[in-house]
Amino acid sequence: MAGKQFPSLAHTRPASSRCLFAVGALLLFSAVYFLLLSPAKPGPIGSPISNPSITTSFVASLDQFLDSPYYPAVSSPAPSDLDAAIRKEEETRLYGDPGGLWPAAHAPLRVYVYEMPRKFTYDLLRLFRDSYRDTTNLTSNGSPVHRLIEQHSIDYWLWADLIAPESQRLLKNVIRVQQQEEADIFYVPFFTTISYFLLEKQKCKALYREALKWVTDQPAWQRSEGRDHIIPVHHPWSFKSVRRFVKKAIWLLPDMDSTGNWYKPGQVYLEKDVILPYVPNVDLCDYKCASETQSKRSMLLFFRGRLKRNAGGKVRSKLVTELKDAEDVVIEEGTAGAEGKVAAQNGMRKSLFCLNPAGDTPSSARLFDAIVSGCIPVIISDELELPFEGILDYRKVAGKLVNIKLHIQRSRRVVRESRSLCTCECRVGNTTMML
Repeated sequence: MAGKQFPSLAHTRPASSRCLFAVGALLLFSAVYFLLLSPAKPGPIGSPISNPSITTSFVASLDQFLDSPYYPAVSSPAPSDLDAAIRKEEETRLYGDPGGLWPAAHAPLRVYVYEMPRKFTYDLLRLFRDSYRDTTNLTSNGSPVHRLIEQHSIDYWLWADLIAPESQRLLKNVIRVQQQEEADIFYVPFFTTISYFLLEKQKCKALYREALKWVTDQPAWQRSEGRDHIIPVHHPWSFKSVRRFVKKAIWLLPDMDSTGNWYKPGQVYLEKDVILPYVPNVDLCDYKCASETQSKRSMLLFFRGRLKRNAGGKVRSKLVTELKDAEDVVIEEGTAGAEGKVAAQNGMRKSLFCLNPAGDTPSSARLFDAIVSGCIPVIISDELELPFEGILDYRKVAGKLVNIKLHIQRSRRVVRESRSLCTCECRVGNTTMML
């Protein structure tokens, strides 16, 4: 968090350290949600799922949320002198009793959730709920509009938990505060993806401008220029027309894409922003499912999806050429929709490895489809930054998905009888494949 510094405080931390603390805490905050929304953590075979009553369906959860009888408490207005209020709060928090010798212990991450006008929040959620069943048109990449909204719904899950009654909240390492001077970070609950896909283009841009003005008029934003504000920008096209005005804020993104195809240079970088996972397109293969499918995984490598893509996704056509005659490998053209979901889900649950090449962006929701299907993902993508890569060891995630004998066939060599995950590299053109 980068607020003003107060030179009169002999021991006050510089603003940059407060920012690093907030971003670090946000990573922990978001990492818990990654584990919750996978959509549940796969445990060892035969072990129970923790809290099986949690609703992981976006549509089902949204219905419950919009029909719930409670309404969140309206956030308190900002104090007239926010700098002075924050200074007093920070002195108490950092040093505890002024007469004490030691700083106070760190508290959980404290989030102030803006109470934005309903047209930026509830109205957009209701628009999705009332229209998604009739939204059958396809986007340019062949996916139904409603499926893409669900895929990028991480902003809904975070916000719904933050404003829920304390007894119903899932995250305990983050608390919501009602006073702005108590906050480490400020959450902006504007659903940029829903508005992008369900509003007419000019109406969407007008709403973006309204949201921008509302947020930038807030005293807390003006104090820090947005450095301690979190804005969900999870679809690569969402909020695009006004991004340059909020580039100092913390963005919630699906990937970095440092190629410049989706984000302008200087707008996104790891020191500031947080990568959040896509919500999986397929159903969770829980411990019971993993146990039942373990002996049925007869396929070595599986991929189903569009074989012609742009940018880094062009590697897909090269993979077809390289692997078309390989034994126990299935690579097939597939489309989105109910039938496509079933076909992809069945293929992943029958396979040891699932091919995860880049799409139009370096990342792909297919990675998380593989994880929740108990299929070890094989990532083929340059410039890819995985969610929480500094916290989660993805090799261990892959190794714990299924208890199998690992078979890798490459260049006429077969590695058998290996019970631990191997990491190796091979190249197709200029692209590195990590297995």
